[in-house]
Amino acid sequence: MTPLDIGKVSCNVVQSQVSSCNRGCMMLTTERKALILQRLRQDGRLIAKAFSQQLGVSEDTIRRDLRELAGEGLLQRVHGGALPASPAVADFTERAQARTSAKAALGSAAAGLIRPGQIIFLDGGTTNVQLARQLPRDLKVTVITHSPSIAVELARHPLAEVEMIGGRLFKHSIVAVGSASAEAISRIRVDAYFMGVTGLHPETGATTGDGEEAAIKRLIARQSAETIVLATSEKLGAASAYSIVPLAEITTLVTAAGLDSALLRPFRSPNLEIVQL
Repeated sequence: MTPLDIGKVSCNVVQSQVSSCNRGCMMLTTERKALILQRLRQDGRLIAKAFSQQLGVSEDTIRRDLRELAGEGLLQRVHGGALPASPAVADFTERAQARTSAKAALGSAAAGLIRPGQIIFLDGGTTNVQLARQLPRDLKVTVITHSPSIAVELARHPLAEVEMIGGRLFKHSIVAVGSASAEAISRIRVDAYFMGVTGLHPETGATTGDGEEAAIKRLIARQSAETIVLATSEKLGAASAYSIVPLAEITTLVTAAGLDSALLRPFRSPNLEIVQL
């Protein structure tokens, strides 16, 4: 759609010179924002300078639109443009009730990656709760976690040894954070870290919505031989405000089967194993 086309759409009906100007300005903003979101859905990213040139408006205008859309939670601003926003912003209880079958399938696939005798770290999050539920009952494993939800789930497992990391409770994710958590995590070494994310994008890597939680996740990844990310389809190609680790530091991605090949193509590399259930 060209700038001229947008102008025609915005000024179809006029009652006076003043009202037509007001209506045009309002519609132009609405149309621009709709086009921004459409471009993000199609391309997975938007460059402000290039997009402003395509629409024939100033870069400052596009940046203002991006700020407003980011304020509405509709995109994630990055240097020079924007990425699709992660949809995982609801509280823990709401997230636990969403997409349960998809999360259970991911949990089952991830559980199949765990070998007897391993020491693993299970991150918080509703998908990892499903992983804990899917652990085979005859699997002897040591699970370290900073999530009370995970610990409670594994309390009924006959062979899982569970070690809790304490700290201050981050209520959104039901995990421990803070200096006490970081100190305890710095003293452990694990075979595999099953990381929860709110977004996974080829450019920004694994991201989440809280800076302190991101720092804890990053520290756990440093203490692990492998980092395994479980991501439902809506998290792929999306980004949140705080970076955890780049894509190059993730060893395995567990996601759904039957996804559009274009969605997974940017993630494919010799160093990243993709497991689709």
